[in-house]
Amino acid sequence: MSKSSNTLIALIAGAAIGATAGMLYAPDSGEKTRKKLKKQAKKAQKDIDAQARKTYAQVSEKASQISSTVNSRATELRGTVGDRIETALSSASYKADDAIVALEEKLEQLRMKNSQLQKPNTVKEGIKTASAKVNI
Repeated sequence: MSKSSNTLIALIAGAAIGATAGMLYAPDSGEKTRKKLKKQAKKAQKDIDAQARKTYAQVSEKASQISSTVNSRATELRGTVGDRIETALSSASYKADDAIVALEEKLEQLRMKNSQLQKPNTVKEGIKTASAKVNI
């Protein structure tokens, strides 16, 4: 509850207690005093009930606003995180392609060096190697 509603409830309770005390010390008869007390009690009950309803409505409204704000912010964050993940995956894919191309180039260089180091076992392989060197 807010401070203003606590203050209002305390004010109403104080007024009811004061009115009750005043009636108890009043020179009226017991029957009249009881009627007045009953009337004051009903009035205080109505006032407290009205204040409780008002406070409930305020709290409900505030809770609804907070819930709406949280849902809105969660939706925004969900979209932002999704976009970041998509961008990261795309970037990783490009980097993977670059790495594959670099590895393929290095493999080809190694094949070339390896073929230069190999000695032909037969004359036929020697002719094949020599013609491959000429075509390159």
